[in-house]
Amino acid sequence: MAFYLVRARLRMKRAAELRARLAREEFRALRPFGPALTASLENARWDPEAGEAVWEEEDYCSPPLAMERAAVLDHYFEDLRVERVSAGEGWRRIAGLPSLWDQPFAQEPEVLREAGEGPACDLTTGSCGDAGR
Repeated sequence: MAFYLVRARLRMKRAAELRARLAREEFRALRPFGPALTASLENARWDPEAGEAVWEEEDYCSPPLAMERAAVLDHYFEDLRVERVSAGEGWRRIAGLPSLWDQPFAQEPEVLREAGEGPACDLTTGSCGDAGR
């Protein structure tokens, strides 16, 4: 088994979807990597200077994270890079960074609307509609 420090640019429009799927533990059942991938992404950090998500991942594949990328990661991230580290080293190196999931872009989209007053507008996408009427 090998461990990697993973850096990737999050596809911002899919951040809330990824967070919701992690909350529902949808990836945990993927074998053999689901439990490790879920735990790693749940604990991912945000590097504000680089504008990247960062986490440590354990993996058995060559090339690294091949199955994880095909099943999950390439849908939510781009420019994914890995650096081999010893177990726990990656987490220690990023311990001072804020959680990825505390960032505003990872929150559920806000909807502005008073009951019965105009269309609902999603601030994330900018779309407005007559939802709920």
